[in-house]
Amino acid sequence: MTALPTARSAPPAQGTGGRRGPGHAMRQSATVAWRQLVQIKHNPEQLVEVGIQPVMFVVLFAFVLAGQMAGSRHAYLQFVVPGLIVQSAVLVTARTAIATNTDVTKGLFDRFRSLPISRTAPLIGRIAADYVMLVWSVVLLLAAGMLLSFRIETSWTRLIPMFLLLLVFTFALSWASVLAGLLASNPENVQALAFGLMLPLTFISNAFVRVETMPGWLQAIVTYNPVSMLADSIRGLLVAGPVAEPVTKTLIASALLLVVFAPLALRAYHRER
Repeated sequence: MTALPTARSAPPAQGTGGRRGPGHAMRQSATVAWRQLVQIKHNPEQLVEVGIQPVMFVVLFAFVLAGQMAGSRHAYLQFVVPGLIVQSAVLVTARTAIATNTDVTKGLFDRFRSLPISRTAPLIGRIAADYVMLVWSVVLLLAAGMLLSFRIETSWTRLIPMFLLLLVFTFALSWASVLAGLLASNPENVQALAFGLMLPLTFISNAFVRVETMPGWLQAIVTYNPVSMLADSIRGLLVAGPVAEPVTKTLIASALLLVVFAPLALRAYHRER
């Protein structure tokens, strides 16, 4: 007689076998991120697309707006380059929303759900891949800024905490973008939604203009904008100014964004479509 299989020998249910702990989830997320990055060799235009935009902004602000904003190119670049770094982070999260929606509409996430991997790996892998693209864009932005007279006045070693802070903030804000990508019906809608929300977040901040030049009622909004907190943090790390207070505020804002949007995004991801 053939013995009946015991519960011990039964195969794991689909979608659950990979949930063995944080270590497995991190490796699976890294695999998903690598899958996204490997596609660049078949479409290298992505590197140009992500890299050319921040360089164009540096040139635009240096040659068109510097005289009006600060009187000299060097003075304005010292102020605006940290703001442009923040803008790059915000725009990369908009890219995350569009890519997430594309993966959903093409059925990629449905295939992920059928695999024995961590439930969060596809989303975290998508965010991690876009962060690598952010690092690429920021490196090009800094190189262009330095060619046009921007200088790091503190220490080159402060680039390390700057990138770590960008990682924390981008990871938190990306969950709002993931949520938008999961809820939108098509890539065109999510593009309009993402950029419609992200661009005002950048421009209603102190990324490009000093707070004291704004109307009083607007200054309060700008002060509590997380983008302003991050811009102040990067200015303190790379140029001059306080560091501890803006960094602390940025970390608190990032934690709030994560607490609010990560559960909503995960719920949207796991609901029946």
